[in-house]
Amino acid sequence: MSPTLGYRPGSSRPPGRSSDPGGHSLASPTVRADADEMRRFGLSVCGLGSVLAVLGMGGSASGAPVQYCSEIPIVQGIPPWGFHTGSPISGASGSYARGHGDINLAANSVSGILCQVDRVPDQPDRLIVMTVEHHLIYHSHHAVMWGVPGNVMKIIVRVKNSTDPQCKMGTRGHVTLFASYNGVRSDSIRFNFAAACKDHNHLYHGPQVNNQVPPL
Repeated sequence: MSPTLGYRPGSSRPPGRSSDPGGHSLASPTVRADADEMRRFGLSVCGLGSVLAVLGMGGSASGAPVQYCSEIPIVQGIPPWGFHTGSPISGASGSYARGHGDINLAANSVSGILCQVDRVPDQPDRLIVMTVEHHLIYHSHHAVMWGVPGNVMKIIVRVKNSTDPQCKMGTRGHVTLFASYNGVRSDSIRFNFAAACKDHNHLYHGPQVNNQVPPL
């Protein structure tokens, strides 16, 4: 799913993904964010202890909705990069993920934290918490995926905590985040892990996915 690179001259970006006064300044290498988009994102600061504390809330047997990471304090303004994959799991099976962090495009550096939960019938929910390695693999403002232009970034993650006995702490993976612009909503997140964590390889794509990928 590598993006096809292509420049779209004169392309315009929707509010919150622009460099105009309604969006974000590109003057500083470290991308900043405005507070208005926070209402749309609902992204939050991840404290590892708080994330794991929600594991006792519900499970796959009941099919009850679980707001994973909901007890984590909300960021004041959106993070420089971040995402969520839609509504929390409410049925007997499904998956959900969210994450955020800081980024410095000039230095090709990135940081942050992510969590993803899988639910399968008749088994406990499986949650992994990931930290982001600091080297930013790739980023572009001129990517094309799903037939639309947007911003893309690729990061390396490492499992920090896990309730999946097969997916051990320290396992590395790659995450690709794509945020469309020009008024089209076709964001996506792809997780790819080594064999031990292959059950957490997921692609999230569609209007329910909400990405913020710089430059804005």
